[in-house]
Amino acid sequence: MKPAFANALRWASRPTNDSEVRRFFHARLMVYFRIMGTVFGAMYLLGFVAIAIITPSRLIAIHLHPGKLMTLGFVVIMLSLWLVLRKRSLSEGWLTTTDVGAQLLIAVGIGFGVSTAPPGFHLEIAGLLILVFLLVLRAALLPSAPARTALIGVVCSVPVLVGAHSLASRSPTVALLTPAHITMGMAVWCLAATTATTIVSHVIYGLVTQVRQAQQLGQYTLREKIGEGGMGAVYRAEHAMLRRPTVVKLLLPGRVSQEALARFEREVQLTSQLAHPNTVIVYDYGRTPDGIFYYAMEYLNGVTLDALVAAEGAQPPGRVIQILSQAAGALAEAHGVGLIHRDIKPANIMLCDRGGAPLVKVFDFGLAKKIDAGPDQVALTSANAITGTPLYMAPESITRPDDVDARIDIYALGAVGYFLLTAAPPFDARTIVEICGHHLHSVPEPPSARLGRAVPAKLESLILGCLAKDPDQRPLNTRQLLSELSACQTESVLTA
Repeated sequence: MKPAFANALRWASRPTNDSEVRRFFHARLMVYFRIMGTVFGAMYLLGFVAIAIITPSRLIAIHLHPGKLMTLGFVVIMLSLWLVLRKRSLSEGWLTTTDVGAQLLIAVGIGFGVSTAPPGFHLEIAGLLILVFLLVLRAALLPSAPARTALIGVVCSVPVLVGAHSLASRSPTVALLTPAHITMGMAVWCLAATTATTIVSHVIYGLVTQVRQAQQLGQYTLREKIGEGGMGAVYRAEHAMLRRPTVVKLLLPGRVSQEALARFEREVQLTSQLAHPNTVIVYDYGRTPDGIFYYAMEYLNGVTLDALVAAEGAQPPGRVIQILSQAAGALAEAHGVGLIHRDIKPANIMLCDRGGAPLVKVFDFGLAKKIDAGPDQVALTSANAITGTPLYMAPESITRPDDVDARIDIYALGAVGYFLLTAAPPFDARTIVEICGHHLHSVPEPPSARLGRAVPAKLESLILGCLAKDPDQRPLNTRQLLSELSACQTESVLTA
């Protein structure tokens, strides 16, 4: 339950109810209290040193004065609040109460210190300076709505003005400066300080709000960038209501063209048709008011196959068969609805841990194409003539990119299997032209020869079959590939 006082002032403290902004406000309050504790501590110590030098005989008497004890109390309170915030994560209501309560407490303390000063010392000026410092520091550090800053400035000025009037009433009158004149003059400066800090809050609050809006795409709040490709950037994000981790992909503003936009939108529409457990799930898609197209998909907490091999090296045959089988299952569904992926590679396949069991996810259908695509769709996918990643590209993708079928995915998946088994792609080359030449004319070295050790015969034969130059010599479709992988699994178990 939020404190009642916090609820009364809820309308001003933060730009949004986002948990990350609450953490930001929490961190800024920590900085504020640490600075205030340091400042009051320095004031107390400097006063102690000055009195010890000028009037050492009055050292103890002056430091037992209520105003001096109040300053020492502020040091303890500010540093205590800093320690509490450092160790505990407070709710929005308690953060609001702590913020406003601390300002009022300091203002009351300043007013009390001024009112109890010896007549003739004119500590009202010092009190005014401390109040102005308090308001300016808060406005600069804490993201607060202008209305709240103005309210705090007015309320905090009252005890300081009351203390100044009390001191002036007990002090000798100077010329025409009556207690009312002194209090009125200070009120003008308090009003000026409140106005200035309200303007500061307006500027800072507006900037924070603009940043939050820039990071908001529909119901999704962007967190940090986790990747970037030729046409899109990928961010970790969070749904405003569901709070589930999400990945948002969007077109980069400087790279938006009608062709790229149509291609990106097609990626979403094609991927959203797929429901296989080994295919990434698309939650939502849309456009921002300024025309940026985006879509949201499930956040995959795992490792891509290229990162897996980089960390662990060549994978055991049993694991290779398991990964290829799950990836082939995802492709089988896509091929069944007339879609080919066209960019199967280790970086587009992720191995996740779901309940202790490995789960493969195929993603990034950015180059996907309908098998029966018409001329308009062909133009979208073949604008650059060759699409896909050269190291895993089927020969026909090079010679006739406009006339390919699902067997290019089978070739690419065979190349991924070769990579998993040997920790290297089927062909090594220094240039794209050279690697394309290998795909067209070279026969890959058998994995067993490359590793220098035996590999299950059926698995090796299947991978090399997937890498056949002639599509007709590869498995006819992913259903047949799945069947042959099942046979490889049986052989792997029998020979283990």
